[in-house]
Amino acid sequence: MPTVALAAAGHLLHFELAVAYEIFGNPPLDAPQGWYDVLLCGPGPVRVGPFTVEPEHGLEHLVRADTVIVPACADVDEPPPTELVEAVRAAHAAGARVASLCTGAFVLGAAGLLDGRRATTHWAHAAELSARHPRAEVDADVLYTDNGSVLTAAGKAAAVDLCLHLVHLDHGAAVANSIARRLVMAPHRPGGQAQFVSTPVQVSGGDHQLAGLLAWAQQRLDRPLTVTDMARRASTSPRHLGRQFRAVTGQTPLQWLLTQRVRRAQELLESTDETVEAVAAATGMGTATTLRRQFKRVVGVPPDTYRRAFRSANPA
Repeated sequence: MPTVALAAAGHLLHFELAVAYEIFGNPPLDAPQGWYDVLLCGPGPVRVGPFTVEPEHGLEHLVRADTVIVPACADVDEPPPTELVEAVRAAHAAGARVASLCTGAFVLGAAGLLDGRRATTHWAHAAELSARHPRAEVDADVLYTDNGSVLTAAGKAAAVDLCLHLVHLDHGAAVANSIARRLVMAPHRPGGQAQFVSTPVQVSGGDHQLAGLLAWAQQRLDRPLTVTDMARRASTSPRHLGRQFRAVTGQTPLQWLLTQRVRRAQELLESTDETVEAVAAATGMGTATTLRRQFKRVVGVPPDTYRRAFRSANPA
């Protein structure tokens, strides 16, 4: 089982630590073999928001982990513990994949892991991260960054996105989406999406109708769908539907629909041997040419390249 070590030292914020433990430590019902062995590692009892957590393992276990998660620091003005910085640096040198959540990026910066790499953190602390670590390329406008062995996430909800991204890399889109459904949230957002997205945490009564519409549309991704079709299904006008979509998803109806088609194409490319033409038909793209164009625009690489990369990273 691959080992995920959660680095708990100093004064931490509870949300990010809890998110990582929930996602990596609680496998979905359809989890594949080889799920994660999660270790909570620290030098002793640690303050996590208003709570006190007692790690089961010392920081020396980080060097033997496959993935190290560094949760958010409560105070960026307080230097991270030296023993934590050294343990994170040693783990990366030993070959671990290291990911920070929110202000955990300051620990990675102190360990020298952000030098020459693109990184992010909560927008409120991005300028300080850049000033403190000028050799890092700090981008405050994205949800998370992936440099292969070093990953960083912006604040709060973006920590969920990065953790789901790691599950996606290790186990595929279907498993990552299964976890997202368990968390009662949309499939994880791509890292390049802006941090400022108007997505309310609580869904009001009027939004439940839209939630039903989203599920209805997702079941019909292989068919032609227009904004008029969706508005008719929701018993509203196309203009009002557009306002609802922007409030709930941060996207127009057509942008959201395209994103869902591309995500479905990712699942099919990962889990089947269907041709690109067949995947295009199954996702409502029509032709392989259209799928290749839209897939590359959203994901960054053509579908054939994506399939080869995923199969190489996840051999059967």
